[in-house]
Amino acid sequence: MSSTALTNLSKIEDSLWEAADQLRANSKLTSSEYCMPVLGVIFLRQATNRYDAALAAIQADQDAGRMPKRPLKQADFKRRRALMLPPEAHYTHLMTSASSLNIGKALVDAMNAIEADFEPLLNQLPKEYDQFEARLLEDLLRVFDRDELRQASGDMFGRIYEYFLMKFAMQGAQDNGEFFTPPSLVQMIVNFIEPDHGVVADLACGSGGMFVQSSHFIEHDGLDTMKRVTFYGQEKTPSTIRLAKMNLAVHGLEGDIRDANTFYQDEHRLPDGRPLWGHCDFMMANPPFNVDKVDAARVKNDRRLPFGLPGVNKAGKVGNANYLWISYFHSYLSAKGRAGFVMSSQASSAGHGEAEVRRKLVETGDVDVMVAIRPNFFYTRTVPCELWFYDRGKPAERRDAVLMLDARQVFRKVTRKIYDFSAEQLANLTSIVWLHRGQTPRFEALVAQHIKGAVEAAKACFGPSGEPETVAPLQTIADDYRALVAMVHPYLVEAPQGVDAAMAGIEQLSANVQALAAAHAGLAETHAARTDFHARQLLPLAEQADQLVVMLDAAVREQLRLMVEAERQRQDRERPAWPSREAARGRELNRVRKALEESRAAAVEQLKAVCYFQRNAAWLIERFPEARYCDVQGLCKAVMRAEIEAADWSLTPGRYVGVATVVDDENFDFTEAMRDIHAELADLNLSAQQLSVRIQAAAAELLA
Repeated sequence: MSSTALTNLSKIEDSLWEAADQLRANSKLTSSEYCMPVLGVIFLRQATNRYDAALAAIQADQDAGRMPKRPLKQADFKRRRALMLPPEAHYTHLMTSASSLNIGKALVDAMNAIEADFEPLLNQLPKEYDQFEARLLEDLLRVFDRDELRQASGDMFGRIYEYFLMKFAMQGAQDNGEFFTPPSLVQMIVNFIEPDHGVVADLACGSGGMFVQSSHFIEHDGLDTMKRVTFYGQEKTPSTIRLAKMNLAVHGLEGDIRDANTFYQDEHRLPDGRPLWGHCDFMMANPPFNVDKVDAARVKNDRRLPFGLPGVNKAGKVGNANYLWISYFHSYLSAKGRAGFVMSSQASSAGHGEAEVRRKLVETGDVDVMVAIRPNFFYTRTVPCELWFYDRGKPAERRDAVLMLDARQVFRKVTRKIYDFSAEQLANLTSIVWLHRGQTPRFEALVAQHIKGAVEAAKACFGPSGEPETVAPLQTIADDYRALVAMVHPYLVEAPQGVDAAMAGIEQLSANVQALAAAHAGLAETHAARTDFHARQLLPLAEQADQLVVMLDAAVREQLRLMVEAERQRQDRERPAWPSREAARGRELNRVRKALEESRAAAVEQLKAVCYFQRNAAWLIERFPEARYCDVQGLCKAVMRAEIEAADWSLTPGRYVGVATVVDDENFDFTEAMRDIHAELADLNLSAQQLSVRIQAAAAELLA
């Protein structure tokens, strides 16, 4: 998807969630009661879209003679990653019949019909629609029957499904939100292990996010996921298995997901009868942390624990099951397999029996990368965590080395409680792994991508960026400034100085952008040339764009202040009266003022995009100026086995990388900081309102 398409999708997601959650708020349903049925409606909408698209493709093939005209079969749709949808399950049927049908029963019948035709979803789809009021169900169906959704692609609906999963996780709607791993962490795991072929397994698969993100990774290169990989999963919570199977179906994927407790069960077999154990090309997971009730007697001879038990307490239980998971993930790998998983930050330096298991693991040479993640990345827990990565196919020159990566200072603030990584931050962190693996061209390509992003953002300030709906924001704001000045200048107490400064800044930036674009077009395809271009031309222009943001904000504030002063003077009759037809003139003035504020926001957003991409390029260039791996204080260090042994076999990144040097942030964005504070305040106010409603409801029940 293009950046504009993703922006539009984000707006659609927010709008859908707001509408759907408002329906819940006006009902008697809790978030947990609402979760599965809403996801079921999204599933039906997506299934209908995929069916319609597949049917059109089939008919086109038949008309062109590429396919015989015969009764269609489920396999015809499956090849196009769609379900052969029964008529009663088609979204259009449900919408057109909503007022005349028992809509709750109709939805249940639709789910039953799909399950009858598609065995992987048997007994998995939601059927709890009888607890909904008919009007609520009708309104919910309408929410997902908007014009922009009727033709939406499977990829778009997959992302909407993931978005709703995330929002329900934030509400703790299902198992305290533990069914959902934050997308940033899943994406980092996928980026590091690159699961693009063979057997991909997740022994604590939750809602299937690891599988879905793997498919995104594969399809980014234009490949067909189901022709490249086979997904195997285990999950012990039936309701979460339902989420996972629906999630795969929404994305047109299939996987063998079993109801099993991985501590005691190894349910999978490959098609040739071999166990899954020892034959996985990729292992991915976010297992439950710090489980303390695993029966030691049942697992002590488990072949999946080649390093032994980490420790048994007096009650005969494994004191902490973290190292059971850590051992499982290693033992399931094939001879060249890779694994990536989330783990409690306590595990990497745990002592006693856990340290012994860790020693044996490090001595295999298969531990590849360790990443420290700051708190607040999970939606229902504030604890920090670490990501562990194995690579059984590491080359000989790296077998004794472990890359320690401390990512705790890299984050984006989503709300006052939740952090994540931006796409560019994830890419930058991934590029460190590329350098460690000797993949210099990929690093250089990323630097080039950031620089190109900054240049394109700069060009878009004054002309279309290639997206059909874009405008030239700096030209627009200049026109709006002049229109407003022309309207109010005769009535102002003083001349607006800030406008002239802003106009001059826009003109100067325009000339510099033209020079920048010309230089970039002739830039040599070398890292040295890009580094020089960044230092000599891109960095100064980004600094100029940053200054122009301040100038535009100041000019708008000045305009508004002078307008208020002019109105006050008019009311005191110390200034000439406004022109005739005052009301109409006032409405026109407000229209122009509103347009100015909107164009200022668009211009500032575009200028900040220039700075954003430049800073991401600078982040890489400053730390790795030669495009070769090197240790960076406070960020990364390639640690040899002898050093790990000397540190009690600790795998905690912070113990090795040191503390980052504190520098003054010349790019500190006060306005952005104030927006963060405002967002926190809005979040607190919303929480207060929700708490007030709950208190009032509880009080009403007591008084009833």
